[in-house]
Amino acid sequence: QVQLVESGGGLVQAGGSLRLSCAASGRTFSYYGMGWFRQAPGKEREFVAALGWSGGSTYYTDSVKGRFTISRDNANNTVYLQMNSLKPEDTAVYYCAAAYRDSWLKPDYWGQGTQVTVSS
Repeated sequence: QVQLVESGGGLVQAGGSLRLSCAASGRTFSYYGMGWFRQAPGKEREFVAALGWSGGSTYYTDSVKGRFTISRDNANNTVYLQMNSLKPEDTAVYYCAAAYRDSWLKPDYWGQGTQVTVSS
C-alpha cells in the first residue's frame, strides 16, 4: 500500500520558517517526481514545488521562489520543503504528491495534507 505521510505543519508568525517532511512508502519511487501542492480556504489546489524524477531539476511556483527549497533524501524516501520568510498568504493545507515521470497534471499519489498557518 502506497503511503505519503506529511508532517511539520503548524502555526508560525510572518517571517518565520517551517520545514515540511513527506515520508513515502509502499513502492519504489525511483521514476517518480516528488512535489508539494497547497490549498487555501476557498481556493483551488495549486502547485508549489517539485523535484524531477531524474533528480536534476527543481520547479517552483513564482510566489515561493527564493523562499522555499525542496529537497529529497532518497535513502529514507523522504521529501522536504523548507519554507522561509513565510507570509500570511502561504497559509494553506500542504499536500505531498508523487508523479510518475513528472506527470504533474495528474499526480499518481497524494498525502493527507498538513496545515500551515502564518499569522500576521
